[in-house]
Amino acid sequence: MTLELTRPVSRRTLGTETLLVLGLSLGQSAVYAVVSIIAKLTAEGGLSKQTAALNTSASTRQYLDLTYQLLGIVFALLPVLLAVHLLSRDPGDPARTLGLDARRPGSDLARGAGLAALIGLPGLALFWVAAQLGVNATLVPAALPDAWWAVPVLVLAAVQNAVLEEVIVVGYLVTRLRQLQWRLGAVVATSALLRGSYHLYQGFGAFVGNAVMGVVFSLFYLRTRRVMPLVVAHTVLDVVAFVGYALLPKEWFDWL
Repeated sequence: MTLELTRPVSRRTLGTETLLVLGLSLGQSAVYAVVSIIAKLTAEGGLSKQTAALNTSASTRQYLDLTYQLLGIVFALLPVLLAVHLLSRDPGDPARTLGLDARRPGSDLARGAGLAALIGLPGLALFWVAAQLGVNATLVPAALPDAWWAVPVLVLAAVQNAVLEEVIVVGYLVTRLRQLQWRLGAVVATSALLRGSYHLYQGFGAFVGNAVMGVVFSLFYLRTRRVMPLVVAHTVLDVVAFVGYALLPKEWFDWL
């Protein structure tokens, strides 16, 4: 007797799988971000008087804090491994399917740097406008202690954010939605709105800016089928934000 070990994956199964992957990763973050923005809006003084802090300390004991930071980075990447594992059921190498490989390092770095400049400079202007309008919380990109490991951890956190967001919200999600035969516009809009939604805890300016970034990144991926330049661009943006805030005089960032 021969057991059937494989069978075609139905659209329903793919849809359920996609919801589960998002529920374990950035979809969950989006739900918490919605609750966070409601809490900030209803707090005394309104949204502009609230603070959104990233990369915060987890312990007053430095080496315990470092341990928590590293564990957080490692476990945050597990949904990425899950997504890649699930894509391995499809024909072909999942890393090649996503364009998450080292076949084109020069091109990926150049394109990533170009995307970082394209997104970063207008993004700064948008954050300034949002701050003037009072539609963003006060942003603190890095709140780690003054320790030798702070900058390396911020760089690792930037890489983790980039890999998690670009693989899940662009590479995996776009691939699955196209397999589910969604229209191109709906795919781009869903990816962009999800990206914006899990940044809502920072305010409405952050939502708009990240949604626009999501449109650009999704269209880029649909055209090139390479997520690596997006990882490079996102890493550059976050390293500049995190490390710049940690090392430069704090008065330079009063406008945030």
